[in-house]
Amino acid sequence: PSVLDSFALLSGQLNTLNKVLKQEKTPLLRNQVIIPLVLSPDRDEEIMRQTEGRVPVFSHEVVPDHLRTKPDPEVEEQEKQLITDAARISSDAAQKQIQSLNKMCSNLLEKISKEERESESGGLRQNKQTFNPADTNALVAAVAFGKGLSNRRPPGSGAAVQSGQPGAGAIIAGASGMQQVPMTGAAAQQQPMLAGVQMAAAGQPGKS
Repeated sequence: PSVLDSFALLSGQLNTLNKVLKQEKTPLLRNQVIIPLVLSPDRDEEIMRQTEGRVPVFSHEVVPDHLRTKPDPEVEEQEKQLITDAARISSDAAQKQIQSLNKMCSNLLEKISKEERESESGGLRQNKQTFNPADTNALVAAVAFGKGLSNRRPPGSGAAVQSGQPGAGAIIAGASGMQQVPMTGAAAQQQPMLAGVQMAAAGQPGKS
């Protein structure tokens, strides 16, 4: 019963308040001045919650700014000047200025978006790996230490040069089978080398 009595009392007071506020003689609340009754330099969590973290304290430093109903006199003068200047401009000139401003804003936004796309693509290119470390290490080891190379001679490279030819050089097949020692004398100029194999020159059949 006590809870019901309290609820009935609160309901009646709320109804009375609504009737008072709906009367024509009651002034609008938006036209009333808010007067701070309690100022504290301490942090107020309730104010932080209501202002979404913008106002941590309700002190004498922030009250004049947050409860201000009119701008500063300097701002009022600037606003009046802007209104006066805007009234002097014709509608055609104002429309041209609006179009020019919109075009400048569109170009600026396009440049900004282009820079963002280029920076994102550049970051992706820098992060993307363009080589295989295993292949690189294998190539370095093959060139520097001969690792993984075959020691077999290609077909025909083991055939000996005829012993009757003076000044004939020998072909040395290295690890890759491509290393050559040039021949001395006129015979070296007449016998071309191809892939470590001595080819027979014209007019000298039978040479290998």
